[in-house]
Amino acid sequence: VMAISPTPDGNPLEIVRSVKSLLPEIQRVAPPGLTVINQFDVAHFVNASIEEVTKTLVEAVFIVVVVIFLFLGSFRAVIIPVVTIPLSLIGSATLMLAFGFSINILTLLAMVLAIGLVVDDAIVVVENIHRHIEEGLSPVQASLTGAREIIGPVIAMTITLAAVYAPIGLTAGLTGALFQEFAFTLAGAVFISGIVALTLSPMMSSLLLNNKVNEGRLAKAIEHHTNSLENRYDRLLGYTLSERVAVLAIGAVVLIGIAFLFDGVKRELAPAEDHGYIFTAVKAPQYANVEYTERNTALISDIFSSIPEFESSFMNNGVAGQNNAFGGVILKEWEDRNRSSAEIQSELNGHVSGLRAVFAAIFPPPPLPAGSGGLPVQMVVRSSDSFMSLYESMESIKGAAWRSGLFAFVDSDLAFDTPEARISIDRDKAGELGISMQAIADTLAILVGENLINRFNWHDRSYDVIAQVSGSERFTPENFGGYYIRTSSGELVSLSTVIQTNMRPQANQLSQFNQMNSVTLSAVLAPGVTMGQAVNFLKAQNIPAGATIDWLSDSRQYVTEGNRLMMSFVFALIVIFLVLAAQYESFRDPLVIMVTVPLAICGALIPLYLGFTTLNIYTQIGLVTLIGLISKHGILMVAFANEMQVAEDLDRLSAIRRAARVRMRPILMTTAAMVAGMVPLLFASGAGSASRFAIGIVVVMGMLIGTLFTLFILPTVYSFIAKDHRAATKSERAKALVEGQDSYV
Repeated sequence: VMAISPTPDGNPLEIVRSVKSLLPEIQRVAPPGLTVINQFDVAHFVNASIEEVTKTLVEAVFIVVVVIFLFLGSFRAVIIPVVTIPLSLIGSATLMLAFGFSINILTLLAMVLAIGLVVDDAIVVVENIHRHIEEGLSPVQASLTGAREIIGPVIAMTITLAAVYAPIGLTAGLTGALFQEFAFTLAGAVFISGIVALTLSPMMSSLLLNNKVNEGRLAKAIEHHTNSLENRYDRLLGYTLSERVAVLAIGAVVLIGIAFLFDGVKRELAPAEDHGYIFTAVKAPQYANVEYTERNTALISDIFSSIPEFESSFMNNGVAGQNNAFGGVILKEWEDRNRSSAEIQSELNGHVSGLRAVFAAIFPPPPLPAGSGGLPVQMVVRSSDSFMSLYESMESIKGAAWRSGLFAFVDSDLAFDTPEARISIDRDKAGELGISMQAIADTLAILVGENLINRFNWHDRSYDVIAQVSGSERFTPENFGGYYIRTSSGELVSLSTVIQTNMRPQANQLSQFNQMNSVTLSAVLAPGVTMGQAVNFLKAQNIPAGATIDWLSDSRQYVTEGNRLMMSFVFALIVIFLVLAAQYESFRDPLVIMVTVPLAICGALIPLYLGFTTLNIYTQIGLVTLIGLISKHGILMVAFANEMQVAEDLDRLSAIRRAARVRMRPILMTTAAMVAGMVPLLFASGAGSASRFAIGIVVVMGMLIGTLFTLFILPTVYSFIAKDHRAATKSERAKALVEGQDSYV
């Protein structure tokens, strides 16, 4: 077996493609009877995932177009926001090319999210222009007036949504390396969509929209239902504004519920994906040789071939010692089987647990690259204490781990199970027989020492000569009795005449980690158990005084990377608040705009709490995205309410009620477009479906519940704490008038 690994900047897809192209040449020069095959590679899963995301991209475009049409009721009106999609994606691809990004799963996933995002600004512009046409303005005048009115909110929404991804793209570590291209690709698409919405969309509206757009039967029906919905919403909003204290109390309860939901969700670094293959690690007893290991791994290969989803398998015996093996089973294509790899893994673990001659663990590949290898959970306990002390502590932790039910397999690398034969020589008897110590040592070295004694040449190749007795004559110390040694008189005497052998166990290995004595616990998670649960359980175990814990493999990634995006979440909130404060020259208005962000987060946490998915890097990306999406709704409503205070001399309560009614339609349209674009992610299947579902469910639930809170709780909060722009404007006018009079005097 030859294993080929990429360099840090190597592309696995290109490497696999190049290696496959070399196989025919290698086979041509191989000796007769030797077959060279590609047994296993990761490119198949990656290519399948990219293909699935590409399908999702096409599905999202189609669904978003249908949803926009159902809201506008006119093909001519639909063309305006829909044209934003290809322009934004092409512009985003151009930026990717400039920055050296590649087409991969994450950049394609960013484009899927962008489908629902990039049409938002154009929808808002088109809806505002359409409203002015209905009020009697000509298409050209309505386009100019509508674009001027909306330019501030669109710029604020674009900058807000683009800025929210900056902390993700600048995150350090593995998370930052993975999601840098995702964040900047999405931010680029949003930025370009904002430019298109303020330039191309008004121009197209002046050409395609007119007062006859809504004369079709479908358009009239949609308009009728929309007006009816606006009237109902206005009545319901009036009722909630009359009971503002009760509404604020509901909002406070929801905010408190966030802590309860957040504490109850399961955590892991990334959801377990169905990669189409499963690994196994096999450990035979310490004294076992390769033949022993090989006989038992053949039983495991038979178990693999017995499942209906079996495609092929591989097994490498003698990996990291004669008593260890590593292998795997490759499953049929995703569409050709009814069970996921997790279900198959659970069944296989049940089968191999019945093996008594070896320990075997069935485990999935890591959900993210850059793992250190081995079983998913690896906890290192290191101390300056003796290995026996570490061993006793680890045995206690292993017992607790087995009893917890969190693990399907638990093992450690330290065991006092290596048999050591201590040979005692009867020197008096050896002296009487004329046997020297050197003769005894040479006899044992030659017969069982596996020492190189010579080389010989055969067909121009050099081969080592290693002298030893056959395997059947060196299994146990009792075999020493069959060895003979020559005395000084030339007589052959059994070696057992002058030696005695005592067996006692010794440590199988004496490992060190960071220059300290260490022992490592390795485990496989039980079905349904997350890495967060396992790590928290192991952290709670008692360890010797002075000992410290470290982590390896997937558990190390979880511990070091698990909270990086939560810091990005906090920074995203700060960045958006500062951007909005600069935009509105106020701290009050940004506070009103962002008041529904935590309420939307509460809605997004509900499916996590119910167990549909976990809190992982993909759901955290969804939560960060929600900050920008829900803030856009608040910007639309607050900007118009501020304008109404000044233009029509309305108080805060009247202004926000008017703004809420006018902006209800674009808010619902943008929400519907975003949710519709996420629908393919909710029904994702095949390679990479778990990560797509995780981000989709968070965005959909957060948008639905966040929009509901935006429509009812935000107006209430605005009426209490928003800036009184009417009074501020009067004060500025009076000051200007006084300054003008002073100047005249």
